[in-house]
Amino acid sequence: MLRELRIRDFAIIDELSLVFAPGFNVLTGETGAGKSIIIDAVGLMLGGRADSVFIREGCETTLVEGSFELGDALSDELQPLLEREGLEQNADGAELTLGRELRSSGRNVCRVNGRTVSLGVLREIGDRLVDVHGQSEHLSLLRVREHLALLDRFGGLSAQRAELGGAVRELNAVREELSELRAGERDVAQRADLLSYQVSEITAAGLQPGEGGSLRDERARLAGAEKLAELTQAALQAAGESEAPNGPPAGSDSLGQLTHSLERLARIDAGLQEQHALAQSLLEQLRDLTGDLIAYRDAIEFNPRRLTEVEERLGLIKDMQLKYGADVAGVLEYGERAQAELEGITGAEERIQALGVREKTLLEHVGSAGVALSDKRREAGERLAKRVMAAMSELHMDGARFAAEIEWHDDAEGVPAGDGRRVGFDAGGLDRVEFLVAPNLGEGMKPIAKIASGGETSRLMLALREVLARADRKATLIFDEIDQGIGGRVGGIVGRKLWGLTFSHQVVCITHLPQLAGYGDAHFKVEKQVRGERTRTQVFALEGEERVEELSQMVGAQGEAVHESAANLLAAAEREKEYAAAVKA
Repeated sequence: MLRELRIRDFAIIDELSLVFAPGFNVLTGETGAGKSIIIDAVGLMLGGRADSVFIREGCETTLVEGSFELGDALSDELQPLLEREGLEQNADGAELTLGRELRSSGRNVCRVNGRTVSLGVLREIGDRLVDVHGQSEHLSLLRVREHLALLDRFGGLSAQRAELGGAVRELNAVREELSELRAGERDVAQRADLLSYQVSEITAAGLQPGEGGSLRDERARLAGAEKLAELTQAALQAAGESEAPNGPPAGSDSLGQLTHSLERLARIDAGLQEQHALAQSLLEQLRDLTGDLIAYRDAIEFNPRRLTEVEERLGLIKDMQLKYGADVAGVLEYGERAQAELEGITGAEERIQALGVREKTLLEHVGSAGVALSDKRREAGERLAKRVMAAMSELHMDGARFAAEIEWHDDAEGVPAGDGRRVGFDAGGLDRVEFLVAPNLGEGMKPIAKIASGGETSRLMLALREVLARADRKATLIFDEIDQGIGGRVGGIVGRKLWGLTFSHQVVCITHLPQLAGYGDAHFKVEKQVRGERTRTQVFALEGEERVEELSQMVGAQGEAVHESAANLLAAAEREKEYAAAVKA
């Protein structure tokens, strides 16, 4: 509910702070005192039209702020929106502050809980909190998109609608995936052919990790076989193998002679035993080396055919690397990825078939569930119409008619709805709901948003509010001009109905009728004062005798009888409220 409203430099209001009651708040005062200006200020705060004429003469800015107390349900409803915009609620989440500052330069600043936000966000939040009857831009009942949800809440169909909405969301997801898969079917077929060729080519190559390096080493050996044999033979000759006649002593002979000499020396001088052992070791190592060189020489391959095979294999590997990877490991990894993608494409064909079956099943389910929900909505719409017309009759709108029009729209891509008909749908079902009204006898039914403005509209909205009280989630309802064109007897009925809304809403009403004002839980008098050369609006909370006096002045006569009549009016309203509250309890 709107707990406090603060206004500064708005039209003829210089500084004003209003603390509203949770129940029925009435504002009274002479014509031109500024009552509707207060409602204009609320409209600005909720994101309504900004106009520099709102700024008080001689001022640079105007500011309107409102503090709201939120119940658990409203707090939970607003939480996702606040989180989306990075706005924080108070610690207990029970209070929210809206503010709007309008400057003479034309710039305006919107705030939620002290944080600057866009006008759209301010309006989106404000629409959840308040309905202003008298300014259609804030009146949710005039927005067709709200009618379906209101009818469902009135008929107790929200759970059934939510279940259907889940099936619709699944159907939409299936269709979206199907569309993506089918749109790419031709490209996918071409991709599958390419992948199949690449996988076959890589598989046929039979590459092995590290193969390139070993082949390059083999190629070097095969290409240099003659030179290797020549160098190996020279090394063997130096080591004593195939020693040439009349040449210098071979290495093994020289080392043998050295070992023999050191052996003889060590017999005489034991200190040379270590040197003799070293020479003996070198001689043995030389013999091992000679054996290895002989084996290497004998293994040297003079094989031009094998060299050709190695060259061809290295050429294949290079070609594969140019196509698929920087090295053999990269080529093999590419082949694995291509194989996995190919298997996925094959699975996509099966997925398309499975999704097609699921789409058909969901279409039939949504169609049958949507028709069933539509039937219940039509029943609820008839009950709603009867109750609204009864309420309008009590408000002296005899002959007025109301209907909840429910229509289907044909759609070739829609769900089956019987007799071969296919109907469009969304998460709300098959129905397009709009409230229609004929305010006067003999007039045709028209959309509720197109009826005449003023008190007639406000009384119609009151009738709707009364019937939809539990279905409507708005915390605060503000009524302006609701008593236009009605007398005191009807004013009492309107007052009683407005007070009845306080079981589920906070209500604020501007009125000139004492019979209506008598039902207020809190009464504020709006008064225009002139000080010096400036006019300003002030608001006074009335209680007790002050309230009786205000009602007397609203009657337009003076005297003890009028005063007594006003007191009796208040007393009667209190008794009726106490009785209604007891019955409600």
